[in-house]
Amino acid sequence: MSATDSPRLLTPEERAADLELDELKRLVGLVEYDESKDPFPVTAMDAVVFVVGNATQAAHFYQSALGMELVAYAGPETGNRDHKSYVLRSGSARFVVNGGVAPDSPLLDHHRAHGDGVVDLALEVPDVDACIAHARNQGATVLTEPHDVSDDHGTVRLAAIATYGETRHTLVDRSRYDGPYLPGYVPRRSTYVKRDGAPKRLFQAVDHCVGNVELGRMDYWVDWYRKVMGFANMAEFVGDDIATDYSALMSKVVANGNHRVKFPLNEPAAGKKRSQIDEYLEFYGSPGCQHIALATNDILRTVDAMRDEGVDFLDTPDAYYDDPELRARIGEVRVPVEELKKRGVLVDRDEDGYLLQIFTKPIGDRPTVFFELIERHGSLGFGKGNFKALFESIEREQARRGNL
Repeated sequence: MSATDSPRLLTPEERAADLELDELKRLVGLVEYDESKDPFPVTAMDAVVFVVGNATQAAHFYQSALGMELVAYAGPETGNRDHKSYVLRSGSARFVVNGGVAPDSPLLDHHRAHGDGVVDLALEVPDVDACIAHARNQGATVLTEPHDVSDDHGTVRLAAIATYGETRHTLVDRSRYDGPYLPGYVPRRSTYVKRDGAPKRLFQAVDHCVGNVELGRMDYWVDWYRKVMGFANMAEFVGDDIATDYSALMSKVVANGNHRVKFPLNEPAAGKKRSQIDEYLEFYGSPGCQHIALATNDILRTVDAMRDEGVDFLDTPDAYYDDPELRARIGEVRVPVEELKKRGVLVDRDEDGYLLQIFTKPIGDRPTVFFELIERHGSLGFGKGNFKALFESIEREQARRGNL
C-alpha cells in the first residue's frame, strides 16, 4: 500500500466532531430508517426562530443564561432595515431571535398580538422541491415557494409551509452553502465573557418542540403531520395519564423517520379549572409552540449554571422524592436522588431506560413559552411518570398568577 493509500489519522477536531455526533444520536434517540421510502425526508431541526420584543437583549439572555454562542447577525448595519436578527448555537441547536426595528415592521404587529414566541420550526431537508410537491399534494398551505438565495458563501434553497396557528416550517437545503447561517447574515461573535469556571456548553441539541392547539384540534394536526410530512405517531397520553384534580389535557407525539425531530401536540381537556394549555392559548392568542426541550448530557451542571444566571425553574415538593414508590420505580440512576431533590430535577423510567428532566418558568412577561432540560439514558419517552407532579407544579404557578 502506498503512502497515499494509507488511512489518514483524524485530527483532534474531527475526532471531537465524531464524538459529538455519537452523543447527539444518544441524546435525541436517533433510529435507523430508509430515507428513500420517506415521502418527506427530514434530516434534522435547522432552527427554532423567535419573534421577541427586544432581540438585542434576548440575544444577550441566551448567551448568558443558556450558554449559547452568537454566530451570525443581520440588521440595519447589513442592509436589513426591517428588523434585527441574531443567530445563536449550542451544539446542533440553533436559535434565531428576531425583533422589529422599522415602526411598520410586521414583526412588531406579531409581537403585539402574541408576545415573545416561536414563529418558525425550521427543518433541514435534502430536497426542498420534492417536500413541497408532496406537501401541496396533501393539501398543505405553501407560504413560500421554493427559491434560491445566494451570496459569496454559496446558495441555500428555501420554502415554507404553514402549520398550527401562525407557526410555519421553513424547509432548508444548505448543502451548497458554507456561510454562518443564510445569505444576508454576517458572522458575529459573542462579546459576552463567561465567568471563570462556567461550563463551555449547557446543552447539545433540541430534543423536541411542543405545540399547543385548540380543543378538538389535536387529532387534526396529528393527521396533518402524518399526511403532509410523513411523520409517525410516536406516543399518546390521555385520561388519567395526564390529569390532576383540577385540570387536564391530552397529548400525542409525532416524529419523523429518524426520530431526530419530535413534536408533541397538546390540547386542553375538561377539568374543574383551566389547564396550562388554556392559559397558553389565552395569553398567546392562538395555537403555538409552548416549550422547547433541550438535550443535555449533564443536567445537574446545566441547572446549576442556569440558576447562577437567574433562570427560574418550577419547584418540586420534597414529597415527590421521599415517595418509596418513586424510588422503587426508577431503580438506580447515575446521580443520587438527593442531588436531584436539591435541584428539583424529575426522574422517570420506562422499558428502554430512564430520563432526567426539569422545566423553567415562562421566560417572558406572558405565561407562554418556557424550556425543558432533558437528559436521556436509553429512554425515548417524555416523562409520563412525572406528569402529575409537573402539572401540579404548573398549577401552583398558575394560581399565583391568578390564571387557574
